[in-house]
Amino acid sequence: MSEPLLTIAGLSAGYGAAPVLFDVTLTVNKGEIVALVGSNGAGKTTLLRSISHMITARGSINFAGRELIGLSPEDVFAAGLVQVPEGRQLFPAMSIEENLQMGAFLRRDTAAVARSFEQMYALFPILKDRRRQAAGSLSGGEQQMCAMARALMADPKMLMVDEMSLGLAPVIVDQLLVVLADIRKAGVTVLLVEQDVFAAFSVADRGYVMETGRIVREGPVAELAEDPELRKAYLGVA
Repeated sequence: MSEPLLTIAGLSAGYGAAPVLFDVTLTVNKGEIVALVGSNGAGKTTLLRSISHMITARGSINFAGRELIGLSPEDVFAAGLVQVPEGRQLFPAMSIEENLQMGAFLRRDTAAVARSFEQMYALFPILKDRRRQAAGSLSGGEQQMCAMARALMADPKMLMVDEMSLGLAPVIVDQLLVVLADIRKAGVTVLLVEQDVFAAFSVADRGYVMETGRIVREGPVAELAEDPELRKAYLGVA
């Protein structure tokens, strides 16, 4: 039996008086890639913001045996739960190398940080070639690579990736999916939030389907991909 790393129970959240999430329960086991899929506006990004404590939530978020509700976003980050945000949100005027340094700003293990740089450049060779280039001048795919590398520089236990495929060509998405598999092999657990169900299910072990702020289905991706309602609603096939 896999060991739970992230356990969410009875989570509710929203913006001001507008509720978005309703009694969400979700588990990510250590070493898994778990896909959270759903249409635009289903509440997927709000869930990640709740986990990262960018917005206030009610319920329980337990990570690596520690309750996160009530902590600051900085505390959550320091605990090893790191998010790659939708839209990348790089520092555009800073170089690739400087963006990656920002990911490691809490680390004091200088030699290990240097090794992390080499690991990132091995995962994303194009970033090494352009490491002095301003992040804002990169293509969309290169920016996504930089955002993922920046998050990995924090040496996370778990990586939350929000809409990785957004606006990218299929060939770039395929490359990034291979990287996610490599990340998992290196010991990093992944929660992948995606509208592109095909992409998410191609790499994930298990999946959750969110609709209007609620989890409506869950299970191994092989089973979810054969669900007639899901195939019609999300995969476009009967």
